[in-house]
Amino acid sequence: MTAAVLTGRSEGIDSAGLLFWRRGATLLPVGPEWLLEAVRDLTALGGVFLRNLIALGAIVALVFLRLRREAVLLAATIAGGWIVNTLVKLAVGRPRPLIVPHLTDAGGQSFPSGHSFNAAVVYIAIALAFAAMSPKRSVRWTLISLAIVLSMGVAVSRVWLGVHFPSDVMAGWLGGAGWAFLAVAMLQRPAKAVAQSLDGAAPAG
Repeated sequence: MTAAVLTGRSEGIDSAGLLFWRRGATLLPVGPEWLLEAVRDLTALGGVFLRNLIALGAIVALVFLRLRREAVLLAATIAGGWIVNTLVKLAVGRPRPLIVPHLTDAGGQSFPSGHSFNAAVVYIAIALAFAAMSPKRSVRWTLISLAIVLSMGVAVSRVWLGVHFPSDVMAGWLGGAGWAFLAVAMLQRPAKAVAQSLDGAAPAG
């Protein structure tokens, strides 16, 4: 996706995706006013404040459940994902789309979508952490599926609000989801070591 953006091959799908559900001279999305507010609420779940608040709550819950390895793993996954997304944004340096009105505030570079990337990282990583607590496959798959659907909804909302190209959110979501699964696999041993050191340093009783 990065190669397609850098070579201009994504321009067709980007223009078509942004204009798909817009009509009239104003190029505003079709739908009632309440739908716009609902999409803004959805996109807020991928914003810095709510996303990090939910992540912090999940980490604290894992600590209280004495699951220190999972708490360390979740924190490392989220922090690492934010670093990866920031580095790619700086490397590509793509400006925001200007062909449709922006229906919410957005700053910084456009590719990849930070909301899409970080929402996928946070919600999928949280789902993986808590899914590991259940012996039932149906429960594990339900948690992970809900996280995937929620993070995809955040990604779609960014295009609907006109602040990202479709290629931005596709790259963001795929990168974030990939990072969440990869980080869980890569960081399990380091997280276990940190958790054991914390257990050893904790006072007895």
